[in-house]
Amino acid sequence: MLAVVCAAGILLGSKLNFSQSQGLFSSNPKKEKLNRLIDYIDYEYVDDVNTDSIVDVTVNRILENLDPHSVYISKDEYASVTESMQGDFVGIGVSFQKVRDTIVVIQPLKGGPSEKIGIKGGDRILFANDEQLFDKNISNDSLISQLKGEENSNVTLTVFRKGLKNLMTFNVKRGRVPLKSVDAAYMLSDKLGYIKINRFAETTYQEFKESIKDLKAKGATQIALDLRDNPGGYLSEAINIVDEFLEDGKPILFTKNKKGAMEETYSRNKGSFEDKEVFVLINENSASASEIVAGAFQDNDRGIIIGRRSYGKGLVQREMELGDGSAVRLTIARYYTPTGRSIQKPYEQGNEEYFNDYIRQYKNGELQSVDSISVDDSLRYVTPGGKVVYGGGGIIPDIFVAKDTNFERENLTYILKSGFLSQFVFEQLEKDRTYYNSLSWKEFQDEVVVNDQMVENFQKYAQRQNIPIKITNYKPLVKRYLKAVMAQQLYGTDEFQRLINEDDRIIEKLMEISETI
Repeated sequence: MLAVVCAAGILLGSKLNFSQSQGLFSSNPKKEKLNRLIDYIDYEYVDDVNTDSIVDVTVNRILENLDPHSVYISKDEYASVTESMQGDFVGIGVSFQKVRDTIVVIQPLKGGPSEKIGIKGGDRILFANDEQLFDKNISNDSLISQLKGEENSNVTLTVFRKGLKNLMTFNVKRGRVPLKSVDAAYMLSDKLGYIKINRFAETTYQEFKESIKDLKAKGATQIALDLRDNPGGYLSEAINIVDEFLEDGKPILFTKNKKGAMEETYSRNKGSFEDKEVFVLINENSASASEIVAGAFQDNDRGIIIGRRSYGKGLVQREMELGDGSAVRLTIARYYTPTGRSIQKPYEQGNEEYFNDYIRQYKNGELQSVDSISVDDSLRYVTPGGKVVYGGGGIIPDIFVAKDTNFERENLTYILKSGFLSQFVFEQLEKDRTYYNSLSWKEFQDEVVVNDQMVENFQKYAQRQNIPIKITNYKPLVKRYLKAVMAQQLYGTDEFQRLINEDDRIIEKLMEISETI
């Protein structure tokens, strides 16, 4: 009987076609080769070796040979990356730094538990559930783990506040703390609303809808979407935002995989701003989903794109967890704008040259003149309205605004955008925290003046930190950033962006165009 069963199995097997069942993770000699090598090293190599690190290096080298955007995310990085894109986290909701071995609150995060119960910037957190947090050699990761926890769990904080004799006690219920992807939303003029989006996370579309509803209530008949320095994120969030401005049935993008299979996306919902003017602000750091937004508007002859040529990322990634807390983002398709153009810039010369393309643009003058941008006539497309657009690398704006390429000024601007400036400003606020915390936004605008003495103090502070900066010719720029970061720590990102935008070339061009429409 055993012989009969075996014979029947062989006959049945010969009739079946297994070609379709070769799954994603089926074994093959190439995979076995890698596994055998790692096992061989693990068991036989003369010294102890961390084979996990060998695997990490191997995976990275494999992906580097594919394209610049197929990447490996280690276990240590994956949690923070996921948290950032989810749009919230569970915790007490404060940004903080260690000052002389004490945790000092920079700012309670808007909508978080700490803000709701009255914790303020400048508060020193001394204990968490009777666990001492000061005068200890404790890392930021350990501190964060003390303050984070399960949703709705409680932590008792003992806090010192300047000006009060006694310590304060706060019983904080940990909750969902939003990580905002909409940095700012306010009126630039009586009719022009402004929305700054820093990335496309899970909550971006909802944040956008709340912002645009508020701006419409304030009289906005025009909207400017500021996507400068926005690296992208979730495609679905970008598509939903575009849909708010396009009539039903308009193409937004399509993707094509290695087999040529296409997936087309069209606007399908009644949008809240379909009949009103829209502007999109982009620059050389606007990438991926930001370019999808700009390309969809441009190819549908909708709105005006202002700024500089965008980054040029037209590859679609899918994330796959690897089972040990790490993950891979693998390029699975290319996306195309409605006219059919790919905006992916070339990467055949290797990752190093690809990521250093900014230097080439700088040298070629592409950041200063639209005429210096090289285009390929074979990648020429025409929109339904007759506008000529080009593929082959980024979105070229309808209205070009040159970048200030004064090296000293650009270097200073880079330093001012770093956390270094934030530390100095925090120390300035600490000199009279009670006064600053008492100011309304309008009082802050009218009363707080950044004088030459503060600029001089900042330069000395930089020198003590071994950061060489030249301020002499750029005092107005430094003063603007100092006041903007003060506003950020006291009131939030909305107020920071208002002050930064006051002397911005692209914003000035936007206002000029807005007034003519």
